[in-house]
Amino acid sequence: MDARVERSDERARTGRPATIYRLSEAGDHLFPKHYDNLSIEMLDAVAEEIGGDALTRILARLADEKAEVFGAGLRGLTLAQKIGALKNWYFADDPYMDIEATGGTYRMMERNCPFLNTALRRPVLCSISVNALTRVLGYRVVREEKFQDGAGRCVFRVLEDQPIDPDSWEFKLESDLPR
Repeated sequence: MDARVERSDERARTGRPATIYRLSEAGDHLFPKHYDNLSIEMLDAVAEEIGGDALTRILARLADEKAEVFGAGLRGLTLAQKIGALKNWYFADDPYMDIEATGGTYRMMERNCPFLNTALRRPVLCSISVNALTRVLGYRVVREEKFQDGAGRCVFRVLEDQPIDPDSWEFKLESDLPR
């Protein structure tokens, strides 16, 4: 049996059990989905219907939630320990996230963005990661390389000379942050 199809037998009230076939999770992914288009349409609709400030507030909320969820387990750790834990930013033991520490500078290289199709068309979405990483680490974080620029990855650099107070950090669109 192909791993893309699951089979189960269901008992009928009378007669032989009915064999039911359905797509497995692996099989379901073979069919086109339009989640990216929906996300883009939602971002655009928020900005058009209730304004760009509302979209910024929504992105800030998402960044705050990500920082709270992920940062809770990192409180009290050193910067090096926090950076090490960020290998799991998207999922445990992420093979597409590399950490580089050279000369006291930390860089996180992300080779697989789970939101890539949406982020390519609406880069404002990436403000969530930049702000959440800044809050979690307690230092400003900037993207040095971007999928949107054709780099094939995003590289986040921790600016260790720019500590921030995570509790008072105010969300800013990535495009509005100083480089």
